Amino acid sequence: MKRMTIAEALREGIRGEMRRDKRVFCIGEDIAIPGGWGGAFTVTLGLEQEFKERMINSPISESGLFGAALGAAMMGMIPLADVQYGDFLFCAMDQVANQIAKMRYMSGGRLTVPLVMRAPVGATGRGAQHGQSLEPFFLPLQGIKILVPATAYDALGLFRSAVRDGNPVLIFEHKLLYGSKGARAETGAIDASSEIPDEDYTVPIGKAVVRRTGKDATIIATLLMMHRSLQAAELLAQEGIEAEVIDPRSLVPFDEETVRASVGKTGRAVIVEESPKRGGIGAEIAAMLAESAAESLLAPIKRVAAPNIPVPFAPPMENFYVPSVERIVTAVRDVCAYGT
Repeated sequence: MKRMTIAEALREGIRGEMRRDKRVFCIGEDIAIPGGWGGAFTVTLGLEQEFKERMINSPISESGLFGAALGAAMMGMIPLADVQYGDFLFCAMDQVANQIAKMRYMSGGRLTVPLVMRAPVGATGRGAQHGQSLEPFFLPLQGIKILVPATAYDALGLFRSAVRDGNPVLIFEHKLLYGSKGARAETGAIDASSEIPDEDYTVPIGKAVVRRTGKDATIIATLLMMHRSLQAAELLAQEGIEAEVIDPRSLVPFDEETVRASVGKTGRAVIVEESPKRGGIGAEIAAMLAESAAESLLAPIKRVAAPNIPVPFAPPMENFYVPSVERIVTAVRDVCAYGT
């Protein structure tokens, strides 16, 4: 067992998969610069020393980067495509949405795209073009699996599952959870490190985990919001409210069964996300619960999300924009007080 941050766990995962399968290679902007940071958040730091021919620094062209990764995947390779900031996926949307996502379907299964895409998300003092939470934009995109690991253990296990899946997989990684150090240390970072076993374990795609058990309300939250929800649950427990916290870990496919079972027990649901409320992942989860678990609900579903504006740059405004522990606590109090 060794304790690792998410950045370290992902680096270990990349190293292990490249040793295991010579078809695996990395492509991205500034991922293998000698003396550099190892990508934007240190994940690929030093890997070029062992895998010189399989660590490819791409030009600053996300469309070209993902186009090259798509072509390599169709020809039998397993590319790991690293985009510096998730926001830059918009520069490659034709490749991602019209080609990568649809190629297997359009070819009747004759073509496969075993491609892993990694994208940092979350507001971290970088403003509207470098701080978005992009999950809602990709949730309706058929043909791509979407993972949202919130701990180092899950980051490594889900990464291995993604590489071995044989389909396009998009992994969203929150900047405040990486645990990057030195020049890439993030103000306001949360410790998401885990004890990592030596064995070659995987975490199944599409299976949620209950992070905290409770009987009074269910909180569904991902990435940074999962950690803040756990903090909120601890505060609520001091008031006698026991909240159950569910980390979906995977948005596509989504573990409806675990969420429904929890809401069936507690009768109340609070969905927390960092992206804006309009059109967010919370809306989709709430609709699922309304369609399949309405008889279990003792109170209206609450959503805690960012306001419907771009990510602000000024620190006080960003702090107001990102859902806080206090807002989560208030939402849970409200659903527990409903009807009393």
